[in-house]
Amino acid sequence: MSLFKSKMLSWWQIGIVKFSVFCIGIAIGAYWSAVFLPYVTTLLIVGIAVGLYAVFFWIQK
Repeated sequence: MSLFKSKMLSWWQIGIVKFSVFCIGIAIGAYWSAVFLPYVTTLLIVGIAVGLYAVFFWIQK
């Protein structure tokens, strides 16, 4: 059984995935804000670093 499979998604399917992740993020942020508040700077740095890493490899292709 392969956990990761290659699959082409259409633009609207990607939109649905992004919207669901956005909604989950809003829900987690609303209910668990006190839990993540001490780590905001670390999470922001990690998020920017991972985003720049993804953009770097996306531009090279």
